[in-house]
Amino acid sequence: MGALGFIDGRTVDLKELVIAMEDRGYQFGDGVYEYTKVYNGKCFALKQHIDRLFRSLRELRIPGVFTFDEMAGIHERLISESGIENGGIYLQITRGWAPRAHNFPDAVIPCLTMTIRPSTLNPALWEKGVGVLSVPDERWLRCDIKSLNLLGNILGKQKAKEAGCYEAIQIRDSKVTEGTSSNFFIVKDDVVWTFPLGNLILTGVTRTKVLEEIAPAHGLSFLEKAFTLDQALKAEEAFLSGTTTEIMPVVTIDGKPVGNGKIGPVTQKIQQAYRALIVEECGPV
Repeated sequence: MGALGFIDGRTVDLKELVIAMEDRGYQFGDGVYEYTKVYNGKCFALKQHIDRLFRSLRELRIPGVFTFDEMAGIHERLISESGIENGGIYLQITRGWAPRAHNFPDAVIPCLTMTIRPSTLNPALWEKGVGVLSVPDERWLRCDIKSLNLLGNILGKQKAKEAGCYEAIQIRDSKVTEGTSSNFFIVKDDVVWTFPLGNLILTGVTRTKVLEEIAPAHGLSFLEKAFTLDQALKAEEAFLSGTTTEIMPVVTIDGKPVGNGKIGPVTQKIQQAYRALIVEECGPV
């Protein structure tokens, strides 16, 4: 069938009008979201994504009205009914519908909507690397919540697009925090550096796999420590991580080469290891 949506227990055409005008996600961005990649008809790292979803709901005090098994079942249903073997499933949960008021409404039921769309891989970018643009980090102070409020990310991503770059990396108090839709890493003296967890970055599922699974298994040293843009420019390697990005080598920052301007050996090792995790869970891709 192709791309599909899901709401109120039924699959729908993406053009169908289904959202109430006073849904708080629509009026306030009062909700959370997740995006999971599908390879060979299987969701990759679904449990980690749903665990993070539940955490975001708790942080915003939105009631959790779905179990993990229910969420997994809906993902499987969308894959089956759409016939999409390789793509991505986006879900969001808003606080629900209520007459517009800033405070939390009483006795409101959260609203779950989901979509599945096909996606294609772009191995050329992984092989040659990309350029990124540095921009001020103008987001709110709870970036650890995967909320629907993404204006800061959108503005940064648009600046990168207009500059001919793949991604924007964000600078707060002179330190590089993360990309607009990815986490950011540098490699210096064979040590992998990335911004520490806290309220200023998202706990990326791919980031976690790099630090907790790939690095220990492959003897890679890592450091969760803030670093400046100048330090990033002087690094030997840099890369982005994310669900759609996977492991993306960064070869230029603001038009200046990182290291020798080519993909480095540590980044290549992490790329290969991440691909192996996908194959292990979902089969050859």
